[in-house]
Amino acid sequence: MYRIALCDDESAELDKLESMLVSYRRLHAECDFSVERFSDVDELLCRILKEEYAPDLLLLDIYMKGKSGMEAARELRGAGKKCGILFITSSKEHALEAFGVDAVQYLVKPVSNKELFLVLDRFVEDMKVKKKYILLKDHGMKRVELHDIVYCEAQRKSQYICLTNGTELLQNMTLAKIYEMLSVCREFVKIGISYIVNLEHIDNLNAREVRMDNGKTIYLPRGAYRSLREQYFDYYCGEEEGG
Repeated sequence: MYRIALCDDESAELDKLESMLVSYRRLHAECDFSVERFSDVDELLCRILKEEYAPDLLLLDIYMKGKSGMEAARELRGAGKKCGILFITSSKEHALEAFGVDAVQYLVKPVSNKELFLVLDRFVEDMKVKKKYILLKDHGMKRVELHDIVYCEAQRKSQYICLTNGTELLQNMTLAKIYEMLSVCREFVKIGISYIVNLEHIDNLNAREVRMDNGKTIYLPRGAYRSLREQYFDYYCGEEEGG
């Protein structure tokens, strides 16, 4: 089930959006999602930043009382939140700014069913890819989405899986075994004998080091750069050709 959050300080707008989502769900029986409404942007931020609520998609107005929707989006991205953000607002004025917060789309009111449904179609297809997961032993069985794994690190006899939310999962298995589980997805590559990295989370790469988008710097062993660079470019070029 996907989680969709609506944030607008006008209840009539929230009613319209929720009604459109209900219509979309009627046409796509295979697409199950919950909807939560927010008329106050600070309440939304509080819920998400305290890890009480994690929407997959946020339908966000920009012009609201107090903090604007654009400010809220920047705050979420600054905190490392990766939820999809769809701006639905009354002006084109901030359309260029939307690129800076990696918005999935920017729609100007009044929004038609056709416009919103096209965005939802793309969102659902993207989520099908991102929702791949593995099962790990962590005080019982824990389901971890592959998209949330930034890197894995071997430290002596222990292996740590580091997630986008800052969590480190200690695993009592070899790094080779973890790589066997992850290698079904081409975004995971090995660096030397101590690391597995998710190509989606590489922020910067040069001949000496790779920097991940959570701030982690991994120094490259001799001879590793060329192979990693080729895998990195093959991954992204392949994605573009496929899209």
